Amino acid sequence: MPLLRALGAAVLLCTSMAALAAPATYSEGTNYVTLAPTQATTVPKGKVEVLEVFSYACPACNGFQPTMERLKKALPPNAQVAYLPAAFIPAEDWPMFQRAYFAAQLLGVADRTHQAMFDAVWKDGALATTDYGTHRLKDPLPTIEDAARWYAAHAGVKPDEFLAAARSFSVDIKMKAADAQIQSMQVPGTPCLIVNGRYRVINESVVGGDQLIELVKFLVAKAAAAP
Repeated sequence: MPLLRALGAAVLLCTSMAALAAPATYSEGTNYVTLAPTQATTVPKGKVEVLEVFSYACPACNGFQPTMERLKKALPPNAQVAYLPAAFIPAEDWPMFQRAYFAAQLLGVADRTHQAMFDAVWKDGALATTDYGTHRLKDPLPTIEDAARWYAAHAGVKPDEFLAAARSFSVDIKMKAADAQIQSMQVPGTPCLIVNGRYRVINESVVGGDQLIELVKFLVAKAAAAP
C-alpha cells in the first residue's frame, strides 16, 4: 500500500507539472478582439508589430511603463514595439502631447526621450498637467512651446526647429491619421496594445503584468503564423 500511494503521488505530481508546463490558451472575445479591417503597421517587413496606444498625460500609461519595458525585453526577435499617441482628453492636454510626440518622432528623438517624457509629466514636474499638491489640473496647462524647451534641454533639438516640426503639415497629417486609426481600432482607453494591426488585447482579461506579457507573446505567435 505505501508503494501504491507513492506511485499515485508521483503520477499526480507529474500530471501537475505537465499542466504547469503547458502553454496558456487564450480565446477571442475574452482575451483579445480580432480587428476588421486589419490595420497597417509601421515596422519593417517580416516583423510583428506590438503597438501601444498611449499618452504622456495618461496616469495609467505612466504606471504601465515598467510592464511595457519588461514586455519589450520578453518579445521574440521577430516582434517590434511601436507607439501611437492618443488625443482622447483635450482638457488634460493630450492633443499637445500627441503633437509633441510626432514632432519628436519626425526629428528622430522620440525613442530616446520616451521614458524621460513620462518623468517630466509625472515625476519631476517639468511638464506636469496636475498640481502635485492640490491634485487639480494646472492653469495654464503645458504648451507646445514648453515641450520645445524641454526637448531642447533633453534632446539637443533647437526650440525653433522643434516648433517648426510640431506645426508642420506632416505632423498635422499624422495626428489626423492617428485619431482615425484609434477610432477604427475601437480603442476603449489607454494603455492599449494592438498586435500586428490585427489583435487588440483586452486588458481586463488578465491579472498582472506576467499574464499580459504571456498573452501578447501568444498573439505575436498567432500573428506570425497567420497568412
